[in-house]
Amino acid sequence: MLRTATPYCLAILTVLAAVSCKDTSAPATKPVPTPTTAASKDSKPAGATAAPSASNAGHAASRPLTPPAVDATAPVNYPGLHNVVTYSEGLYSGSVPEGDEGFESLNELGVRTIISVDGMAPDVADAEAHGIRYVHLPVGYNGVSPERTLEIARAIHDLPGPVYLHCHHGKHRSAGALGAAAVTLGYLTPKQATTRMRVSGTAENYKGLFKCVADAMPADAAKLNTASNAFPSISKPSGFTQTMVVVDEHFDSIKAVEEAQWTVPTDHPDLVPTAVAGELHNLFRGLDDDPEVKARPEDFKNWLKDAAEQAQALESELAKPTPSVEVLAAQFKLLNQSCKQCHAKYRD
Repeated sequence: MLRTATPYCLAILTVLAAVSCKDTSAPATKPVPTPTTAASKDSKPAGATAAPSASNAGHAASRPLTPPAVDATAPVNYPGLHNVVTYSEGLYSGSVPEGDEGFESLNELGVRTIISVDGMAPDVADAEAHGIRYVHLPVGYNGVSPERTLEIARAIHDLPGPVYLHCHHGKHRSAGALGAAAVTLGYLTPKQATTRMRVSGTAENYKGLFKCVADAMPADAAKLNTASNAFPSISKPSGFTQTMVVVDEHFDSIKAVEEAQWTVPTDHPDLVPTAVAGELHNLFRGLDDDPEVKARPEDFKNWLKDAAEQAQALESELAKPTPSVEVLAAQFKLLNQSCKQCHAKYRD
């Protein structure tokens, strides 16, 4: 006759069943991927952790990345992002995002707003595809005006964070702009912001960028609200005169590249020769629809058209794996001639 099992026996049977049914084939949990330092994959700045191993690198997309510590003494690299430095909690400076990989890294860092201070038009579509808003507020290498500093500060204040602010390489313009804005918002003192700029790698010869941070002052709500809240996703020069001011700046950059034998000038390490020539081409081409240009004589329009084609040819040569110095010099000479002819008749 069967006998009813005692509670003690039932407990033993339950434990044995659990042990025998345990799935020993399940893989071990992967550690959360962490960034690499810009200085070296093997180095470890304060607050940062070591790079993910090859065995778990493929899982990075499914796990959140760790932002750099606010007191880290070296920049941090992520997939598609370089030279990332935290200036204040949820406020980062770094390089332009490189394609989907860069935007995915920003997404994993929790970034909801990107502010570009670079002259090149940002990749708004890719950012929006990752649920991130882009704001384009370009600045120059000679410093950030008080008006533009206030605009950037208001964008940081009004828009969802965390906020990522970038130029091209994330060393100079983004550092100066973010430093000045952080002081304006009362997040940092000028001394603290300058310290973060040096972590970003801002070159000492960019005196205007350091000066705009040194001169920055905290702004109250009333002052902050005087800045524009248009927050454009792409900023374009307004009108013919303003466009030509930007053209002159790009010409100076191309001249510096020419003097450096068509390489990146040592005293202007953020310059990307191909990008500068490409932007010059876009500026000339964009003047086709300008009302002031349409009202000009045909020879004026033809010189602008020639300049656009010559800038494009310059860009194409610079984009080659091994561009010809002779071809570049000849092409830039043609571009100069077109501009001088136009200036002689219509500006000088």
